[in-house]
Amino acid sequence: MSRVKTALRTPWFWAIVGIAVLLLINTIKNPAYLALSVNPTTGLLTGNLLDILRVSAPIIMIALGMTFVIATEGIDLSVGSMMAVGGAVAMQTLSTLDDPTSVGAMLAAIGLALALAIVLGAVNGLLVAVVGLQPFISTLIMMLAARGIARVITDGQNTNATNEPFRQLANGQILGLPTSFVLAIAIVVTIALVMRRTALGLMIESIGINPKASRLAGIRPRPILFGVYILSAALAAVGGLFSVSEVMTVSVSGTGNLMELDAILAVVIGGTSLAGGKFSILGSTIGALLIATLNKTVLFLGIPAAATPAFKALVIIVLVLLQSERVRSFVFGRGKPSGTPTSPSTPAGTESTPVTKEVVA
Repeated sequence: MSRVKTALRTPWFWAIVGIAVLLLINTIKNPAYLALSVNPTTGLLTGNLLDILRVSAPIIMIALGMTFVIATEGIDLSVGSMMAVGGAVAMQTLSTLDDPTSVGAMLAAIGLALALAIVLGAVNGLLVAVVGLQPFISTLIMMLAARGIARVITDGQNTNATNEPFRQLANGQILGLPTSFVLAIAIVVTIALVMRRTALGLMIESIGINPKASRLAGIRPRPILFGVYILSAALAAVGGLFSVSEVMTVSVSGTGNLMELDAILAVVIGGTSLAGGKFSILGSTIGALLIATLNKTVLFLGIPAAATPAFKALVIIVLVLLQSERVRSFVFGRGKPSGTPTSPSTPAGTESTPVTKEVVA
């Protein structure tokens, strides 16, 4: 029973419930929705579940980077534009090299895209950690600037390219799963190990809780903030590479458009606090899967494009409300509402202690 109560209090538990409900709705409409089949032309598995995993890969990447930025009490509004930059650099490089089978051309395109994203992420870090601009303003400026850079790179035109190794990033499969999804999960696991097996994750959370106290404890906020914004930009560029490799074209105005909102929603649904000081990599990953499932459900149900934002907002509002302990107590008629005075028998260290936020000097 205690495990059930613990699960109900876990934010990403409700994201899993949301995914299951959406898949159930789709299955009711079409009983074969979850079926997998083999494409006789390519010999690869096909099906709606694999499509969801494929489109979730870019969202997982930008949500992962956004998780650490938000954990430092910041926000990165430029991830969508970083996707466009990464895609623009890759497509422009491949179209220039014009070698449809070259692995070297693919690696050059990926390397250049990541290099430019790291530079732009460093600019974000400079504006936030050194200049002292608010993350919202800094990344808003970069959001506009990066989209402009993508237009400059492609001369304002949608750019196509042909390179089979690069196309396999999204359209290939590893053990029956989309290559982009497998790579995204591998990146998530690697970063999670680095964050949780070293003190880096705790230092990021400590900066989000109280940067002054962290500095007094010997933690230097500026290098960590630099690293967090660079990581966010690099992961967004990877998301852009996954996105353009599916169609082998980049739309300078459409690639990554409004994806920063999906990233923020995935992070919030996953349980990372917008007030900083806490992050959940697993929760953000599940939140990204929920966003991908929701996007595919909207298309599958044939919801009019004009009503799509309202439908997505409705589903997300329900999930966020279910994550609220006060709402669950009201709906299910049990549990202790948030804000109820803590019992004297509550173990030490579990009380909700007010935390004073301070600005990085």
